[in-house]
Amino acid sequence: MCGGRGTRLGGEAEKPLVEIARTPMVDRVLAALSASRVETVHAVVSPHAPKTHEHLAEVAGDDADLEILDAPGDGYVEDLGYALDSVGKPVVSVAADLPLVAAAHVDEVVAVAVGDEDTALDSDARSTPDSDARSVTVCVPAALKHRLGASVDTTFDSGGRNLAPTGLNVVAAGDEYVHVSYDARLAVNVNRPPDIALAEALCD
Repeated sequence: MCGGRGTRLGGEAEKPLVEIARTPMVDRVLAALSASRVETVHAVVSPHAPKTHEHLAEVAGDDADLEILDAPGDGYVEDLGYALDSVGKPVVSVAADLPLVAAAHVDEVVAVAVGDEDTALDSDARSTPDSDARSVTVCVPAALKHRLGASVDTTFDSGGRNLAPTGLNVVAAGDEYVHVSYDARLAVNVNRPPDIALAEALCD
């Protein structure tokens, strides 16, 4: 999901093109997905981010596993729904403002979705959730975000814990499941200028 304006970040760069340690966030997410078990990446862009579209068109020219999907730009939820109608379920979805996401995170959420956490240990396997997969929302404790100094926009209570969604999910036809991670890299969504500095401090 890479069609956001990024108005809260200020500056002239579109949100997906904001650089973390000299690399656009969308490129960092693409690298994580490319190294994961996900076979095809659909970059969901919108009219609000034309430079992102141009950038991804150049990348897609060299990457047969990257497809660009032009969503209407009606909002994150609406554009995700448009994407799901276009490509079907199940899918792994990830927001472009999660620049520290790694292939291991993606593989882990796929394993959770299919109920086979052991597959996350097999680096040679390339699998995606099947029709029996459950939907998974990956969250971090809101306290972790507060402790790091990361911006917190949305939280909810589950199992006696106050959790914040990370922007990494599996959307499937099965039951919904909340997977809690304590990895600081998933606690940083770059929504405001201080998040850029935090992401750069935590990146490899």
